[in-house]
Amino acid sequence: MQLSVERLDPSEPGPGQVRLRLGAGGICGSDLHYYQHGRAGVFAIRAPFVPGHEASGVVEAVGEGVTSVRVGQKVAVNPAHPCRACAACRMGRSNLCERMVFLGSAAIFPHIAGLFREQFVVAERQLTGIDEDVSLGEIACAEPLSVGLHAVRRAGELLGATVLVTGAGTIGCMAVIAARLAGAGRVIACDPSERAREMALTVGADEALADSSALKGVADVAIEAAGHPLALASCLSAVRRGARIVQVGTLPAEISFPANDIMSRELDYVGAFRADIEFDWAVQAIRTRRADVRPLISAQFPISQSKAAFDLALDKGRSTKVQLIPG
Repeated sequence: MQLSVERLDPSEPGPGQVRLRLGAGGICGSDLHYYQHGRAGVFAIRAPFVPGHEASGVVEAVGEGVTSVRVGQKVAVNPAHPCRACAACRMGRSNLCERMVFLGSAAIFPHIAGLFREQFVVAERQLTGIDEDVSLGEIACAEPLSVGLHAVRRAGELLGATVLVTGAGTIGCMAVIAARLAGAGRVIACDPSERAREMALTVGADEALADSSALKGVADVAIEAAGHPLALASCLSAVRRGARIVQVGTLPAEISFPANDIMSRELDYVGAFRADIEFDWAVQAIRTRRADVRPLISAQFPISQSKAAFDLALDKGRSTKVQLIPG
């Protein structure tokens, strides 16, 4: 796909809206899929659109009735805008909202512009003001941390548990952090990349393996964050009987699946998609540095150098989280 930088006029905030200047915007795996393939999973680009859903900002202007944030304040931006009325929302699972508006996603058409813009307008309810001395780059990591927290929440009770995380990219490392916050007794990360393994150890893994195929029946929970069939196979062999596997990575559309193994060993296989209340938890963990995400931020590029930023983000041997900033 073609990536270009264009100049647009800023919009004025309406009632209940806030105009932000971008603080930092993280390039996510889905953004890279759009860049390389024109689609992320089943969500295909059908018209030009602006990607980006991991962002922080600084308040530039507020619309009528806005009271929770003020001009000049740093904010975390929740890209999810659920309807709050459908069955999923009423069940407390707004991440599965039937009418979700998710910034920077091609899931609906016309596409909703994302956050890789120097200025943008969002609803007040999507913002959390932050006064603590944490960087805008850290604040922009709230969304990927929320994904890790949601995966861990879907895993169930982890106090004292042995947890395997396959894939030590951004989401895998966020799952490591989240497992630690949940009280896991032992966290094992697995990734073929030496740099990724070192990063997993930096953020709290006890062990980091290039290959987990030798692990047999040792994990109480496995979190698949690599999005690769071989990683899923490792999860299946590494967990004990009666364990739980959480899929957070996006796997290929067609894979071989050992359904009988799930049955005979009574394994729980669950999905984890985006996040719900975990976004608020992520903001709180970052603003207090109970979760220190600073090691994951590899580089920041001005928006004018977006192609260089995307190309670096594709090189997992040199980067974990690459962010765009104004300029």
